Amino acid sequence: MERNAYFDNAKLLLIFLVVFGHLIQPFIDGSKSMGTLYTWIYTFHMPAFIFLAGFFAKGSGNINYILNLAKKLIVPYLLFQAIYTGYYFFIGKSNWLTDSVFYPHWSLWFLFSLFCWHLLLIMYRKVPAIAGIAIAILVGVLIGYFDKIGHTFSLSRTFVFFPFFLLGYWTSMEQIRILKRNSFRVVSIVLMAGIAVAIYYLPDINSGWLLASKSYSRLGVDTLGSIARLSVYITSIIMSASVLAWIPERSFSLTYLGSRTLYVYLLHGFIIQYFRQTNLLHLDNFIDFLGFVVISAVIVFLLSSKFIVSIWQPLIEMSTSRLRKYFRRKDQLNDKHMSA
Repeated sequence: MERNAYFDNAKLLLIFLVVFGHLIQPFIDGSKSMGTLYTWIYTFHMPAFIFLAGFFAKGSGNINYILNLAKKLIVPYLLFQAIYTGYYFFIGKSNWLTDSVFYPHWSLWFLFSLFCWHLLLIMYRKVPAIAGIAIAILVGVLIGYFDKIGHTFSLSRTFVFFPFFLLGYWTSMEQIRILKRNSFRVVSIVLMAGIAVAIYYLPDINSGWLLASKSYSRLGVDTLGSIARLSVYITSIIMSASVLAWIPERSFSLTYLGSRTLYVYLLHGFIIQYFRQTNLLHLDNFIDFLGFVVISAVIVFLLSSKFIVSIWQPLIEMSTSRLRKYFRRKDQLNDKHMSA
């Protein structure tokens, strides 16, 4: 099947923002502007990513489907959990050893949660769309009252972010095209700008509300935590829809990189953590900011390259098709040289 350029463009933009957000994170406390930009990005980049994952979900409940999911998601999770543990030790990161293999390193929570979302979908797909999304939001709100549901097993993020996955599952291409209407695009500009201004002038927002990995009490709010989470849900839906409205539908020279975002997602942590551990980067002025943009783009490009994808495919996709293709091409070239 021919890939849809719109979705590849969307994933490419979002993975760039993931890398960029992780790159600037150590510098947000010293700058109101950077803190605002960081928070603004985090209101939508993972919700939109999860929405797109749900859009392409199938939801079949047979045993082959579940086993295939485990092969694609749980096996790479366990492999990268071990690899990151060794890497953290190598670079001298203090929290390299965690209590359990199910306390996800870095951004590996996404693999475990994605597996769980597909399993939850088997049940939720039998419930009418509006009712199912409402139940998922209710669970996401209530889960914040339980202190023991946190980072371990990625349980908090699994339940809090699941409504976006379910919303993507029930969304059709025709509904996405509604976002492309000029009238909505105009409104989206106002909404995105208004939310940016609100973030700038409101008191500092604890990033834990956007990361969805902590309970309300650990975020410093108890009774009103549900209202805060509902506000985050509304903001994230508005921001995600507004950003997706501006994704171009035509193919560009780099659009194909959007099909390799999982490689960037899993591998960029090695680079980011090294930068953080060695304090190589500094963000003091606008030129530095532009440098961070360029570095983020280079990271995405390099980790999406054919060479990197071929090398890491056996661990990420449990496949050696690219390596086999490389060696077949090499053998063909050798045969041509010998026959010449």
